[in-house]
Amino acid sequence: MLVKTYCAAVNGLDVTTVTVEVSVSRGVLYHLSGLADTAVKESRDRIVAALQNNGIKFPVADITVNMAPADLRKEGSSYDLPLAIGILAAIGKVKPDMLSEYMIVGELGLDGMIQPVKGALPISIRARKEKFKGLIVPKQNEREAAVVNNLDVYGMESIMDVVNFLNGEGDYKPTVVDTRREFYEHQSHFELDFADVRGQENVKRAMEVAAAGGHNMIMIGPPGSGKSMMAKRLPSILPPLSLAESLETTQVHSVAGKLGKNMSLISQRPFRSPHHTISQVALVGGGMNPQPGEISLAHNGVLFADELPEFNKSTLEMLRQPLEDRKITISRAKYTIEYPCSFMFVASMNPCPCGYYNDPTHHCVCTPGQIQRYMNKISGPLLDRIDIQIEITPVPFKDISRAAPGESSDVIRERVIKARHIQEERFRECKGVHCNAQMSERMIHQYAEPGEDGIEMLRMAMERLNLSARAYNRILKVARTIADLEASERVLPQHLAEAISYRNLDRSDWAERGGA
Repeated sequence: MLVKTYCAAVNGLDVTTVTVEVSVSRGVLYHLSGLADTAVKESRDRIVAALQNNGIKFPVADITVNMAPADLRKEGSSYDLPLAIGILAAIGKVKPDMLSEYMIVGELGLDGMIQPVKGALPISIRARKEKFKGLIVPKQNEREAAVVNNLDVYGMESIMDVVNFLNGEGDYKPTVVDTRREFYEHQSHFELDFADVRGQENVKRAMEVAAAGGHNMIMIGPPGSGKSMMAKRLPSILPPLSLAESLETTQVHSVAGKLGKNMSLISQRPFRSPHHTISQVALVGGGMNPQPGEISLAHNGVLFADELPEFNKSTLEMLRQPLEDRKITISRAKYTIEYPCSFMFVASMNPCPCGYYNDPTHHCVCTPGQIQRYMNKISGPLLDRIDIQIEITPVPFKDISRAAPGESSDVIRERVIKARHIQEERFRECKGVHCNAQMSERMIHQYAEPGEDGIEMLRMAMERLNLSARAYNRILKVARTIADLEASERVLPQHLAEAISYRNLDRSDWAERGGA
């Protein structure tokens, strides 16, 4: 007897429907074709044990299994359940009537319990697109998959639950998730708040500008000046995720297996902070069984690199293209995968090897040459992609104890949201551009060109501060954002002056100032 079940192969965020064809005839052999990897080939052993431990004898017959399309590589253990159901249907233990209506995914334990799989959300989206009536997933994946509407999602705990359901026995109801309620319920709750930060008003202002325009940012300051503390609070002032952004972000985490138990949607912007010992593959993605890297897990959120010069230089250089293209393409001999990675890059670093250059309370023991070599660990092309560069000095204890609580994140966030709305209207007709940081050179001249007085200020700044040529467009982008925060249609000299103050590392005398 020949039967067919349906499952899915996940390749990046792309999902392909896989048809599992099972034919049973007289004999004693088991044949599996369709470019299956080792994990899929091992499924037979798991299926045999799962069936026997649930009182079903594995058939003594000639079983031929084909997984189509045959030229698509099948990886992982999510094919266990559809293979087992196909075999049971072929020997008459499962009615085949409903098999064509449902997509099935799940890994089998030896006791017949169904283990969670990666990529349940993109699989669910594919099942709806293919017009399946429903999707059968492991119980732990049911809320994640049920985010997709117009699709019946059944979370099953064991293979016997699936058998009973397909045979019309028992009372099984699809999982229902109120997507919008779950999305908005946790969107505004943040554990960390800028109200806890006393002093550092110039740095908080720079972070507000960065959040308002989606600008990359680097903070330079001695240990204990609050760089990491403030970076961790950045997501609390970013504009909320849209539902479309939330779905896209959740898909990436779903494919990586990073969603929490019984979690449905990611409703807050991700904040990823990899250690400086991270490998290139872990940062950008890939590997033998391809997975999203940290830059993709930070999609629509923040990637924070603490102690930037401590990262391997070749690893840092791999950030250059993703920062420009907002996507990463991983090409290997056997596959090519594309992951989205549109993120804000925020970094922090000490100003010198000892950490106390330009610190008013500690003496720096580094020479200008040592400082320059330390700074050279970060390449010019990478710095070229960072719009805001700001120095931080520690707040003295007496000032901390006297300072009033700062503005709350909610207050700052409101200003950021208003500025983003202005940008959304401005770039409504520009495909792929959502904020000022993403403007092309043509857009900069169209939307951020200052008047004659502003041009003269820029010329003087370039000459007196010895700013590099690459700083010009960055200054205009940031000035446009500052103008948006003030709801100004034009970029005025005061906006340019503030933007110029955020280009510390472009100054040619940076390493000589106070180095001795």
